[in-house]
Amino acid sequence: MTRSEALIDVSLQVNRRPVRLQVDPRESLLDVLRERLDLTGTKKGCDHGQCGACTVHVDGRRVVSCLTPAVQADGRSVTTIEGVCGPGGRLHPLQQAFIDHDALQCGYCTPGQVMSGLACIAEGHCDNDAEIREYMSGNLCRCGAYVGIVAAIRETARNAETR
Repeated sequence: MTRSEALIDVSLQVNRRPVRLQVDPRESLLDVLRERLDLTGTKKGCDHGQCGACTVHVDGRRVVSCLTPAVQADGRSVTTIEGVCGPGGRLHPLQQAFIDHDALQCGYCTPGQVMSGLACIAEGHCDNDAEIREYMSGNLCRCGAYVGIVAAIRETARNAETR
């Protein structure tokens, strides 16, 4: 069997755009997003699903893309950090809240934190800081921005409730 015979056709909606490509069944969704679709906002951190830097949404649910085979996303909608901005590149309210609350220092984990924060809000897990911390526990920050991250998620969730 040649390499091309082993490739599998997949169709995805990535950030609301249709994408068709052939993938090796061993390729992770993270590698396809970063290396083949040039969506480098999603970061490769630990490559073991432990840090959350690679978090994206598949059909609206957060996944660590380093452990998700790209073939598993066939026929699904994938949203990366590049897909959360509004028209004209306007920041999502949670992205703005991260800036307002100094919820990023080096910024490396920020895309994954924002994607998990959006899921946390959508799932309704923002009743208090302890709940936010629990549902964000799969995302590690090594520089200590947790206080700002929790504040940004809390504020965005509150503002979403009042709209």
